[in-house]
Amino acid sequence: MSFCFLNLFVSLMVTFCVTEGTIDQVKTDVRFDDNYIVTYGNDHLLQLDQGREIQLSMDLATGAGFKSKRGYGSGYFQMRIKLPKNQSPGVVTTFYLTSHPDNQPGNHDELDFEFLGSDGPPFHLQTNVFANDNGGREQRIRLWFLVDDIPIRVFKNYEEIGGRYPTQEQFIVGSIWNGEAWASGGLKVDWSKAPFQAHYRGFEVNGCDLGSGKSCSSQDLWWNTERNWSLTPEQQHAYEDVKKKFVYYDYCSNDRATAYTECQVH
Repeated sequence: MSFCFLNLFVSLMVTFCVTEGTIDQVKTDVRFDDNYIVTYGNDHLLQLDQGREIQLSMDLATGAGFKSKRGYGSGYFQMRIKLPKNQSPGVVTTFYLTSHPDNQPGNHDELDFEFLGSDGPPFHLQTNVFANDNGGREQRIRLWFLVDDIPIRVFKNYEEIGGRYPTQEQFIVGSIWNGEAWASGGLKVDWSKAPFQAHYRGFEVNGCDLGSGKSCSSQDLWWNTERNWSLTPEQQHAYEDVKKKFVYYDYCSNDRATAYTECQVH
């Protein structure tokens, strides 16, 4: 599988996008050590191309993960990821934002991309949103990889009518780990195919560093300008098409929907 290009656009609205982007769409000359550190599995993270690319590996011993050095209040976050090429049911490859990068317990904010290992294709992606709670806002989508910056999920701010929205400092995290307990419909990891390896490129960060003293809601930041407050008509049409054809699980369509304000709005 070639690199897929992920976007997380966090402002007054959260937008998730996936595409098989070209190498020109994200700066690849920024090195891993410029903006990130290893959080676990040090001997399972290999830097390639002078640090412009990393390889995360998972075997019976452990997986691996990393996080950003700084926390952010808003931004346009992106990463290029190549998923494990071996048969990989149970293997979860992630890119996400979280207010608890060291997995501290308790309510927190989080915006998730989680690729669920499979015998693929199709490939499966789960997104989730935590807003000072324990999440539960999962959506699952079958990826088709014939897209060009088509939104696959939008999470709007409904705080004024009692909804929840992420507001805490967010760190960028990536990882590969064993999720066979929930991610693959009961299928177990086939360890004879290990090690499972994921590759990450594009370590530039376009975000508002909360430690900088700047206002992260300022419209001086391009991602906060009014033109980015909503989808264009073309994007909205494409998004509705994605929901109709490729989303196969949506938390707003089950018996827990009444617990979430945004489900009532829709």
